[in-house]
Amino acid sequence: MSRPTPRPGRWPAPGWPYERALREDGALDFDDLVLRALRLLEADGAVLARWRARCAQLLVDEAQDLDRTQLDLALLLAAPANRVFLVGDDDQTVYGWRLADVRRVLGLAAALPGLRRIDLEVNYRCPPPVVARAVRLVEHNEERFAKRIVAGPRNAGRLVLAPDAADDVVRVARAMCTWPDDGSTRAVLARTNRELLVPVTVAVEHGWRFRAPDLVLPIEDPRLDGVLERGRGGETGHPLVALGRLRAQLREEEAAAPPSDPDEATPGDLATALLGWAAPYPSLDALTQAINNWRARLKALRADDAPLTLATAHGTKGLEWDHVVVLADGFPGRRSISDAAEPERALEEERRLAYVAWTRARRSLTLLYDPEAPSRFLTEAFSPDELTPANADPPAA
Repeated sequence: MSRPTPRPGRWPAPGWPYERALREDGALDFDDLVLRALRLLEADGAVLARWRARCAQLLVDEAQDLDRTQLDLALLLAAPANRVFLVGDDDQTVYGWRLADVRRVLGLAAALPGLRRIDLEVNYRCPPPVVARAVRLVEHNEERFAKRIVAGPRNAGRLVLAPDAADDVVRVARAMCTWPDDGSTRAVLARTNRELLVPVTVAVEHGWRFRAPDLVLPIEDPRLDGVLERGRGGETGHPLVALGRLRAQLREEEAAAPPSDPDEATPGDLATALLGWAAPYPSLDALTQAINNWRARLKALRADDAPLTLATAHGTKGLEWDHVVVLADGFPGRRSISDAAEPERALEEERRLAYVAWTRARRSLTLLYDPEAPSRFLTEAFSPDELTPANADPPAA
């Protein structure tokens, strides 16, 4: 069973808690499935014995992503023999927002006396320089197992430092154009969905097919048409004038009532996007027609089987590509740290997230950054001399 389908005028109604809505529809969500199973096993010895007999050997994959209830369920089934095999990587615990906690992995020995830890030391995916610098970065974390990680003996490839102070569209295009035209897989990875808007623009302008499974673009946002229509009610003449006034008005409204999700595009963001597109067009009608044409191109280029992937680092666990560009300026995410109850622990999770992004590359990793202000993580993984434009690898082939 799954989350209930909302019924117009009935759910979710104002003031109704989520749990009551589930009960009303006789539904369970995923957390319910785990919690109710755990409660049943704890309350009924016969049921527990039956399921333990069926779980004489227990394998738990991605153990670093378990929340407390999931781990309790696994350990309850494994007891008392504790013939349990857990596979996980403490350096890839990046789902704190859904209650994963690296301390849960680090504390397994206390919950399982006699537990034997085996470190998988060889990274068979990434080129040696990528492994070396990703490890140097994540070694700044205190909450991790001390271990040695090296590249496989047959790994080959390179790490490219790409300092580029140009306009975002220009510099991302430069980085993406360094990839060989050989049918290889490639990806642009960012910290947030908002940062992916630039590589989408580059892909459309170059006619490159791409996949971005979790990304809703401003131009696809149904609210965009409403912002355009609202702009028509303002200043006449060139759309830059009307949209400029509208954006200022929308920003004032958003300052008075800030959005709840900092990563979701606001109407002000949509007006900003429209301003970015408006300069070549003499009227809002002409701009509207251009947007419709762009939407048609986007629909033709966006495909699930495209060799180019545009994704956030959170969406890349378990994935890999031949060539990867990471928009390094976005790491660490400033708001994720400033809003955290424990900023230092949030910083460590951000460091693990960057480690995940860097280690998706099989043949080349390009770290794209502003040479005037390299991110903290770049300064942790590289020396100041390496990060200077004169010594870094050029962003063009």
